[in-house]
Amino acid sequence: MSEMLQDRVAIVTGSTRGIGKAIALNLASKGAKILITSNEPELFPETLAEVQKFSQDSDVFEADVTSKESLEGMIKFAQERFGKIDILVNNAGITRDGLLMRMKDEDWDLVMSINLRSIFRLTRQVMRPMMKARYGRIINIASVVGYTGNAGQANYTTAKAGLVAFTKTVAQEVASRGITANCVAPGFIQTAMTDKLNPKAREAILSQIPMGSMGQPEDVADAVAFLASDQAGYMTGQTLHVNGGMLMT
Repeated sequence: MSEMLQDRVAIVTGSTRGIGKAIALNLASKGAKILITSNEPELFPETLAEVQKFSQDSDVFEADVTSKESLEGMIKFAQERFGKIDILVNNAGITRDGLLMRMKDEDWDLVMSINLRSIFRLTRQVMRPMMKARYGRIINIASVVGYTGNAGQANYTTAKAGLVAFTKTVAQEVASRGITANCVAPGFIQTAMTDKLNPKAREAILSQIPMGSMGQPEDVADAVAFLASDQAGYMTGQTLHVNGGMLMT
């Protein structure tokens, strides 16, 4: 086991399935203590058991990221349980797709609340202890469509594009305190969500990807682990694109 993150403490939101779970397992395998957070407590026992194979001193917290009180409780729990927070990975997110002309206000508001406002609140809360420690890694999961746009996802693409700008601003505000803020922008990654695509839709997506295949959650997790490490200590305000060449910037 690599110990590049030995004794670091990481919060990973939405970490009981898909990309979030892969991130939690990857960071744990490198020595970090993980606080697994999700609104799916039924998945906690299995996820925690997998994470603890690498990092015994990890834990879980049931969180509703739309609730300010729930997020405050999460940070308080992490500080009391581990004594510090070194790494925050803002991964939790949802989609509520629909063409703009038919999109309901509540579908716009919910995506903004979970995919953007919760990240503002969580980041604001971890900044004080990170600034005091003069160390921190804030890593936000953006998306290729935050750069390209995507028909039927006005709410999601707007939130993800806003997240990139938010990350750059945070990076500028905290760089002098030894804290970095970066994004990872996945392209199409094979998860339960993409498994539901019909063959025609899958073929259309693959035709846009020069590498000819979807990525794996572990591809995203590797990028996050790099940004969380000391090897990325001079990188801030950046976005790592993990998309098989779908978008080249």
